Amino acid sequence: MRRSLARREAILSAVASGRADVEVLAARFGVSASTIRRDLQTLSDRRAITRTYGGAVPAHPEAEESLDARIRQHGAAKAAIARAAAALIGPGDALILDGGSTVAALAPWLRDGRHRVITNNLPLITTLAQAPEIELVLLGGAVRPISMSTSGPLAEQGLRWMTADKALMGADGVIAGRGLCEATLQQVALKLLMMEQAAEVFVLADASKLGRASQSHWARPARGYTLVTDAASTEAQLAPFRAGGIRVIVAE
Repeated sequence: MRRSLARREAILSAVASGRADVEVLAARFGVSASTIRRDLQTLSDRRAITRTYGGAVPAHPEAEESLDARIRQHGAAKAAIARAAAALIGPGDALILDGGSTVAALAPWLRDGRHRVITNNLPLITTLAQAPEIELVLLGGAVRPISMSTSGPLAEQGLRWMTADKALMGADGVIAGRGLCEATLQQVALKLLMMEQAAEVFVLADASKLGRASQSHWARPARGYTLVTDAASTEAQLAPFRAGGIRVIVAE
């Protein structure tokens, strides 16, 4: 009994950090998958977690932070990631730019280039609308004041009429094999479409977001992508991505 209680507490910690697949947990604790499923069901009955296909997520996602609050966090890391991501963009590339503060940090690196930029990221508009060689396309839809981005059916319909060379994505958290987590299904639906409409996908995420499952809605890329992160990321954080065939670029 004591061992089961200790294991369930450890499972709760694992779920909070995103490592919640049944097979992974079974290997970690040296028990059968059926034992882990029973543990997860017990935790679910206590409303400590929410069961998902093949695992679990936290029962109570973290409160979503405002864009202003996010801009003040990890500023140096986001600037380094933006610089590294900008180096991956070729002259004349058509771009889909997701919402969020990390993607918004790309603006200074793009304004002197010649690109078609398709975005739902409202803070980008003030910088790129005045850039002479930027063709700027804003995706309409419902405005989310907390993230200063648009989403919903209008944004999705507009995006279906366009394709791009590269999509640069943000996220509240990124987990290898699971994808990008967000606060709402509307955000997830638009992210999935953004990734479908681009020839290449780049996920921009600082070290604090790697292995993080702060929200309960997930956008899983349909194919491989490139993860661009910062030097604070550890090999333990990056190894699952590399093992899954994901290209990893660490910005210095």
